Amino acid sequence: MEISNRIRLARPLATTAIHGRAEEMKARGEDVIDLSIAISNYPAPKAVVERTIEELRKARLPYTEVVGAGRVRNLLVRKLRAENHIEARPEEVIVTNGAKQAVYEALYSVTDPGDSIIIFKPHWPAYVAISELLGLRPILVDLPEQISAATLDAFPKAKVIVVNNPHNPMGKVFTKSELLAIKEWTIANGAYAICDESYEKLIFEGEHISLASLGDWREPGVITVFSASQSYAMMGWRVGFAVAPARVIEAMQTLQGPITAAASAITQAATEAAFAEGDPVEMMNDYRERRDVVVDMFQGIPWMKMHKPAAGPYLWGDISALTMDTVGFVEGLLEQEKIAVMPGEALGVAGCIRVNFISDDVDVLRRAAAGIIRFGDNFARSKR
Repeated sequence: MEISNRIRLARPLATTAIHGRAEEMKARGEDVIDLSIAISNYPAPKAVVERTIEELRKARLPYTEVVGAGRVRNLLVRKLRAENHIEARPEEVIVTNGAKQAVYEALYSVTDPGDSIIIFKPHWPAYVAISELLGLRPILVDLPEQISAATLDAFPKAKVIVVNNPHNPMGKVFTKSELLAIKEWTIANGAYAICDESYEKLIFEGEHISLASLGDWREPGVITVFSASQSYAMMGWRVGFAVAPARVIEAMQTLQGPITAAASAITQAATEAAFAEGDPVEMMNDYRERRDVVVDMFQGIPWMKMHKPAAGPYLWGDISALTMDTVGFVEGLLEQEKIAVMPGEALGVAGCIRVNFISDDVDVLRRAAAGIIRFGDNFARSKR
């Protein structure tokens, strides 16, 4: 029996593939430092753990509404108003199994096969993978240093523009003027904006502003996606939610029902506890130190230009002076130094690597940076 053409043409996410290889090597007893994806070494907040234990001790854990329990959506509405300055109603919120499910459901609900979607590169690989699964036409455009009306007018027409704010992997925090330009572009083109704000709390410099906070967001069709995974070190909980016009949330609920139904009752309880926590100040202070240590170690390396991000869990290093084959570089680094990073090709830009700095403490990160530099220096010598 054959599998479908639809799935045979799809490709596994490169991000999960590299991480999977690193995990296999660890299982064989190899000492691998995995900087390929951002899995925090911080524990989830105490309140989340305690609330999860409390739910597990209950005699019954019934299904909730597919869209999410009313009490959870009410809390998220309050969070949106207080933290993001987004005025929304409970019927405009859906709780999902992580942000990725919210992005998939949103795209499924507002597009048809053949529609175009603008994605800034370098990009989170899931945006392209989801687009291809849905039969959409991803249009990859370079992320400009400054987005303006002129920048946007040069883009082809599209049904959706994806705004990853803060951006993975560049760590860009979009300014108010940039977001207003994007909003005007969506109105002029009758396009939706899907704003992935999963890293909203991982801000080192600048201010996070939600596009949906800038006046009316319903008529322009702004869909905003949030996650607790990075903000509260809750990767395994799979906590996400979206706020969108009621007609879009209803469509997303129609899709979610036959796939997963509601997120688990335990996850939803964890959602409540997480988003009641406020900002993770201690964790962010530690992350800032880690970022600065690794960036400083790469300064002065002749074949590396290391970008210092204003937000997020990743560093973006340009090694095009050394090689454009960053897949080969990453393969050799993993084999020889037992260090896993992400090749830029997986994110739409060759000649660069993505390095997470939140999975290990400063000492391990120093060791990893030294290993990357050592491998790169040897690589450069071999080319002479």
